[in-house]
Amino acid sequence: MPVKVAEEWLNSCSGCEIAILNLGETLLEVLPHLEFVHIPVLMDHKYFGQTGAGDTHHIDIPKATVGIITGGIRNQEHLEIAAAMRQACDVIIALGTCATHGGIPALINQWHNEELFERYYRTSETTDAHDTPSDPVLPACLDRSYALDEKIKVDIYLPGCPPHPDWIGEAILALLEGRPPQLPMKSVCDTCPTIKMGKGNLKHMNRFTRNAHYDPSKPVSEMHCLLEQGLQCMGPVTRGGCAGKHGEAPRCILARVPCQGCFGPVQQEGNQLLDYLNALASNKVDIKSITEKSTLLEFSGAHGLLRPKAARSR
Repeated sequence: MPVKVAEEWLNSCSGCEIAILNLGETLLEVLPHLEFVHIPVLMDHKYFGQTGAGDTHHIDIPKATVGIITGGIRNQEHLEIAAAMRQACDVIIALGTCATHGGIPALINQWHNEELFERYYRTSETTDAHDTPSDPVLPACLDRSYALDEKIKVDIYLPGCPPHPDWIGEAILALLEGRPPQLPMKSVCDTCPTIKMGKGNLKHMNRFTRNAHYDPSKPVSEMHCLLEQGLQCMGPVTRGGCAGKHGEAPRCILARVPCQGCFGPVQQEGNQLLDYLNALASNKVDIKSITEKSTLLEFSGAHGLLRPKAARSR
């Protein structure tokens, strides 16, 4: 009997759904064993009855063994849908860094909602000034952007922006086979083939405004470590896995650019900003040379790690 799967997207961009399609042949292998009972990105299913006219008075998510949720929780509708998914599904998979750590959308946590509305509806250079929408049919914003596990219980975390299809496939196959998924738990540095000298010559960090030094005729394994070149590479504090199971090198490194941290911290509860500053300071690097420290939480600003400036100064 096929395993029933429900999927939802919340505060997200659909990149994770595209990553599911990028499973390729693996997707064709597992599809006969799966039955998607709810997946708005692919098929129509009304939350409040199929006519959308209030047939029911609660969000109707069909019962499923596996629930896949992409995106974080930013408004009341997201919160209600996430709760309904948790109630309807035996296992919840947080798919993508927006779901596991807040992702790019959680950068908004540096400002209060009032500041957000003022910017978007009244002071943006490309927008005519208007009042903040207050129509009761619009879902109210929460005070900030939340990762899924701040509001509901999560069983499996698959970070990435987007996650590599190899690990999505591994999670699905593991569930079908009744075993725990074997997911990467090392850092990007641990999977990076670049040459690391380790001589402690790095004294300060530089923003990525210049190209790294490398010979384009040689493989990435013969390039000097980007962090040791003074570029702000997040590899030491970012979970590996973006290269998939058999990749030559992490994706950004393969493109000769520093890791941006999109897979979130190595450990689920980690703090990329704090871990990065500690690593640099312990190697006598001037951490004041990092001009915008909030960028170290570019993908992991949920869990209260990014807060409005007034709150941070208390």
